[in-house]
Amino acid sequence: MDNIIQLFDTPSSTFTYILFDVVSHEAAIVDAVDAHIERDLAVIAERKLQLKWAIETHAHADHITAAGEIARRTGAATATPAGCGIGPSNRQLADGDTLFLGAQPLRAIHTPGHTAGSMCYLWGDVVLTGDTLLIGGCGRTDFQSGDPATMYDSITQKLFTLADATRVLPGHDYHGRNESTVGAEKRNNPRLAGKSRDEFIAIMNALDLPPPKMIETAVPANLQLGDKVQPAQGYAGNIPLVVAHQWWENGYAALIDVRTQAERDWVGYIPGTTVIAWKKYPGMAVNQNFGDQLKSEVPLDRPVMFLCRSGVRSVDAARHAASLGYTQAYNILEGFEGDPDPHKQRGHLNGWRHAGLPWVQS
Repeated sequence: MDNIIQLFDTPSSTFTYILFDVVSHEAAIVDAVDAHIERDLAVIAERKLQLKWAIETHAHADHITAAGEIARRTGAATATPAGCGIGPSNRQLADGDTLFLGAQPLRAIHTPGHTAGSMCYLWGDVVLTGDTLLIGGCGRTDFQSGDPATMYDSITQKLFTLADATRVLPGHDYHGRNESTVGAEKRNNPRLAGKSRDEFIAIMNALDLPPPKMIETAVPANLQLGDKVQPAQGYAGNIPLVVAHQWWENGYAALIDVRTQAERDWVGYIPGTTVIAWKKYPGMAVNQNFGDQLKSEVPLDRPVMFLCRSGVRSVDAARHAASLGYTQAYNILEGFEGDPDPHKQRGHLNGWRHAGLPWVQS
């Protein structure tokens, strides 16, 4: 690997990659881990590289990224998948986007499944597969907008269409292995080789894995490029969709739908959520029983998140909850349907039902 340096974080079994052009010495670092900032910067300095990009494959749940800090200390720009909601990133990458290190292209391949925004990166005859395709496995699909059917399609219709000799450099390995090839994974990967889409879905749905140990701190921090989010007191402001989904799915926070029942019946709803209308019908004054209903459902010391159509009523509900004594009350950014202006860019996903998160239509 003359133009790739592979580094490793033992606690999370995460690979970090430094890619560079041997002529211009321009470089990129992919999936840096905060515990190894000094190591990574020393490697860059020792090789006399000019760091141009700090890149992420997705918003990680098992470690905190160093991308933001490395960018600040080197002057590099940050690049992240557009579908991950990593707002502070300098470049939101879409499928097929290409970054250049000198004359050498690094092409983004959108491979949703582990998360809705997950990206792999093609660098010459090498593909960095993040948490999408691992050696003899693949990333889990049971949280953070993951989906096994989408994962199967991403791997078989995108990664497995690359040349068999393409080298696979994964985001993790838990058994001391460093790389594989596309051909080897087609033939030997026990989750994928000879498996139909339905068989793969059944395998993934049966894994029953515990949540990553760092998920509650890692995901919020990684949505800010590694800047740790301090727990707020009272009204805690906005929470991104992917974090809200994760907190609710893991039972960390309660999710309250403050829309009317008519809205839920007409537009759709999230199964299993608690429903307490902020207003019982359009134009009505605030539901006078809202506070009593909320306190009967959610203890004051539990984080609580509020969802409405586009994130307006839910702000009022969250502020009211804080006035009742809730220590962490959040507004879910963009709400269930999202910003009605599809051209408005604010660095995050545009509504729960458009973000690959669970919902149903009545």
